[in-house]
Amino acid sequence: MINVTLKGGVVKEYENGTSVMEIAKSLGAGLFKAACLARVDGEVCDLRTKLENDCQVEILTFDEDEAKKTFWHTCSHILAQAVKRLYPETKLAIGPAVDGGFYYDFDSEISFTPEILEKIEAEMKKIVKEGLVLEQFDMDAADAIALMESRGESYKTELIKEHADKGEKISFYRQGEFEELCAGPHLPDTSRVKAFKLTSCTGAYWRGDSKNKMLQRIYGTAFTKAADLEAHLLQLEEAKKRDHNKLGRELEIFTTVDYIGQGLPILLPKGTHIIQTLQRFVEDEEKRRGWLRTKTPLMAKSDLYKISGHWDHYQDGMFVLGDEEKDDEVFALRPMTCPFQYQAYLNRARSYRDLPMRLGETSTLFRNEASGEMHGLIRVRQFTISEGHLMCTPEQLEDEFRGCLDLCIYMLKTLGLYDDVSYRFSQWDPADTDKYIGTPEQWDEAQGIMYKILDNIGIDYKIGIGEAAFYGPKLDIQIKNVHGKEDTLITIQIDQMLAEKFGMEYVDKDGTKKNPYIIHRTSIGCYERTLALLIEKYAGAFPVWLAPEKVRILPIADRHQDAAYAVKKALYEAGIDDVDVDIRSEKLGYKLREAQLEKVPYMLVIGDKEAEEGTVSVRKRGHGDQGSMAAEDFIKLIKEEIETRVIW
Repeated sequence: MINVTLKGGVVKEYENGTSVMEIAKSLGAGLFKAACLARVDGEVCDLRTKLENDCQVEILTFDEDEAKKTFWHTCSHILAQAVKRLYPETKLAIGPAVDGGFYYDFDSEISFTPEILEKIEAEMKKIVKEGLVLEQFDMDAADAIALMESRGESYKTELIKEHADKGEKISFYRQGEFEELCAGPHLPDTSRVKAFKLTSCTGAYWRGDSKNKMLQRIYGTAFTKAADLEAHLLQLEEAKKRDHNKLGRELEIFTTVDYIGQGLPILLPKGTHIIQTLQRFVEDEEKRRGWLRTKTPLMAKSDLYKISGHWDHYQDGMFVLGDEEKDDEVFALRPMTCPFQYQAYLNRARSYRDLPMRLGETSTLFRNEASGEMHGLIRVRQFTISEGHLMCTPEQLEDEFRGCLDLCIYMLKTLGLYDDVSYRFSQWDPADTDKYIGTPEQWDEAQGIMYKILDNIGIDYKIGIGEAAFYGPKLDIQIKNVHGKEDTLITIQIDQMLAEKFGMEYVDKDGTKKNPYIIHRTSIGCYERTLALLIEKYAGAFPVWLAPEKVRILPIADRHQDAAYAVKKALYEAGIDDVDVDIRSEKLGYKLREAQLEKVPYMLVIGDKEAEEGTVSVRKRGHGDQGSMAAEDFIKLIKEEIETRVIW
């Protein structure tokens, strides 16, 4: 017999070799039906896992994030099986669970049209009805390669070969006639997946590299209840309406041009206005908090990046100008500003009295992102960022880190994004030390310091193994776009390594020379990504202080134009210059509808009465007719809204 500790600390005895599924069944039919996977002594595993020793068991249902991933990953296997049944010549690539569902990449001569997707869905329903058991089994690498080669599965063969020289067993899952390369875990059988929908098919390069073949990626989602699926599909429809890639173009905020290139958006006047407003806001607030501005070059010789470590650890993500084998000097566009800003610190000898030194810059950066990763303004190759580097003593580190986080939170709250973010403590991966500089002892020290700081601050965070920068751990502030894809918006990093590499020192109180700690931080992150998120957050209806056009004045007839321009002049003199006067010979109703479609916050109608009395008839976006008021009263109202950055 073994002792199994369950939820709430309850301990029960079971026969040695009892599976987690049998335990779930013994605890109730409801739990048994809802169970997706288990966590045994902290490690996730299939429900079929047999228990051989005393242990702690958690049975996870769809409500848990890990269980959702398992549920959706099983759906991807059902999708792949359905495609292979219908189109046997199709080659399989990969099919992971992702936020909000799953996808699978296929290499097929068949074009997966909406009509084809309907056929695939129907076949998936048959597989679900068959209730096929998912069974895990292992193979030697050589046998696994031979099996996949015999089936013409070149993508699977490539994946297996990456593990062949490590002597690892290769894990597969079998369901009926279908066998899939996979580490798991999975649901016990296909019958548990009932409410699902294939949502789209797009192109995707194998491994996200434009040099590789373009595959077809089928996306889908699934839930345990049909009602939940229906609600999610409605949410997806709403997301399409808010997608910045669609809405941002319709509202003429940005555009892209094929012969300029992917990831190189053109900000149109409206988008430029919003970015400039954000930039002034950020720079003024940073100045108020003691940050000094620098302006550094957009490129540097490879020598600089070799000192920082970017040349060895980040070169694939850089745009390199020249060839080291042919040219005397090789340059690269900067992927980040840190090694440049350090030169301001190194400009003269430093004392502890100079610290903390806070250096900020509105930096244009360049990163060689893979073509398959480009998406509107979310992920681009040239972008502008509110970047800063702070040099301090060990005693100052926690207070300065708090100050950086406080600045970020202030920015997020002002933009109305604070409730949408989560925190990730991004750490190094000790199993992949080639990705990083420094020793394990240095990483343990840096991560220990960050643990202490974050726990003292008291924020909730998740751990991200392998997500650290190559020179130090970081706190990533994460946010999801309307489609549920999570990206990093803001980051704060602790770095105790680059100061030594660059010879950055200060003379301490005792006369000894020491290396400062460095905090890398952004305050609002990448401006382009922030703009994309704001478009989606507000569906293009920006808060007044950000709106590229704050007021549109609508004279009813030609005789009212002088009064309209007088109001525009008064607004301009009050510092509000984002005002337009619509003098077209169109009906008032048409002009109002057009202004509403263009998300203008305020519309001011001027007719005979308003022109005579010096008043304006106010329409407020989303709130309708606000009645008539004196022009000076309206100016006072909107000016206060702009200055306080109100959101409505």
